[in-house]
Amino acid sequence: MTTVLSDREAVLVRRPGSRELHPAGAHRRHRALELSLAVAVPLLLVLLWQLAASRAWIDDRVYPAPSAILADGWDRAAAGELWPDVWATLRRVLAGYAVGTATGYLLGLLMGSLPLVRAALEPLLDALYVVPKLALLPVFLNMFGLGEGPQVALVAATVFFFVWISTMSAVIAVPAGHRDAGRVFGASPWQMFRHVLLPASLPSVLVGARIAAGVAVLVIVASEQIAASDGLGHLIFDSRALFQNDVMFVGIVCVAVLGVLFSELVRIAGRLLTPWAPRDRGRGQS
Repeated sequence: MTTVLSDREAVLVRRPGSRELHPAGAHRRHRALELSLAVAVPLLLVLLWQLAASRAWIDDRVYPAPSAILADGWDRAAAGELWPDVWATLRRVLAGYAVGTATGYLLGLLMGSLPLVRAALEPLLDALYVVPKLALLPVFLNMFGLGEGPQVALVAATVFFFVWISTMSAVIAVPAGHRDAGRVFGASPWQMFRHVLLPASLPSVLVGARIAAGVAVLVIVASEQIAASDGLGHLIFDSRALFQNDVMFVGIVCVAVLGVLFSELVRIAGRLLTPWAPRDRGRGQS
């Protein structure tokens, strides 16, 4: 930056930096830095944990070293003992998520579009929303009995409220000018939904769906610890009761990986469905 002086005034001249001159390269360097930090921080914590266990700074009977957890997880996976629990949890999450997302989106769209429906149902749903979802597990057990039904229903109920709230709020927040423009052009109800409400509200709806994906994994693990004979939640709770802490941590790691993959899958689907929406976490921005 330089200052050019004249007889009457000072002119401030800003020279473009490397980011302005080479935006693509600057973006690549920024993404490389972000990726390095995203990998380095967890890796550093794992190495610190390994060091603490090997130096006996912590009791490795309670907190096994990451190498021991990895070895045990590998052995259980190779022997086929881990996959049935992973599949049981994944199956319940996917089924409950599909039901909760579909019902939450349809009702949110209806309540966001029709004020009378919103006035009739919103107080009831608000009251149900604040009830801890695990408190509903006994109700679902009475309704569906033992088995998959209560687990799927609990996930569906949890996901439903996140998607319903985000959908209703997104539809209500569509600017009135967008709706007026559709009416001026003579849009039918379907065209109004297809070309106005859907594009304007879908990015916010998908944010709620992504949050619901992570919460669904949390809820199913808690539910499996209470009322299931398989699944990762049952594996964690049962191994803790048997003082098999290495197996317990294998289950915890599997839950973490499952939650991250599921949430990222929803995020990627959201990017494909809404290419016009701003990218989250700076991805793809120059």
